Amino acid sequence: MISITVTALVFGVVFLAELPDKTALAGLVLGTRYRASYVFAGVAAAFALHVALAVAAGSVLTLLPQQIVHALTGVLFLGGAAVLLMKKGEDEEEIRKPENQSFWKVAGAGFMLILVAEFGDLTQIMTANLAARYDDPLSVGLGAVLALWAVAGLGIVGGKALMKRVPLQLITQIAAVLMLGLGTWSLWEALTA
Repeated sequence: MISITVTALVFGVVFLAELPDKTALAGLVLGTRYRASYVFAGVAAAFALHVALAVAAGSVLTLLPQQIVHALTGVLFLGGAAVLLMKKGEDEEEIRKPENQSFWKVAGAGFMLILVAEFGDLTQIMTANLAARYDDPLSVGLGAVLALWAVAGLGIVGGKALMKRVPLQLITQIAAVLMLGLGTWSLWEALTA
């Protein structure tokens, strides 16, 4: 059964953490060069694969004693918050344009770009942490994949307009504060268990 609360929490945390990431910029660049639906199909498939891997890794962590899981996820969330706070602006990466702009070529280019760029990324690690923390792989997976798809869609369709209205630094700081709160909460639970 899906928990709306867990799904919404995961959505919010992953969405805010992914928004200032290089992937949103890559989606923006691809979306300006190719048909948006083709780009989104490839990007969405890559994100679904990443979330499945992260949830599986997080589910394995639930086999450990709860106190260790809380301590581990707390430290990883605090590390993630530190990474976000110390992160400098990222430049657009050069993206090779496929010569053939068929669905399979464009979707394949989007899939490969995200598959490589997001492997071991902060949001993938966060998703694994959240899966371990809540021991609800379906709700965590749904929240994470919807958040990543939403960021990809925003990046592909309207990234430039959003970035003009909402400062990237503010988004990054909000995500870092959320992660700091989750990390502190997890460590508190580890110490009081």
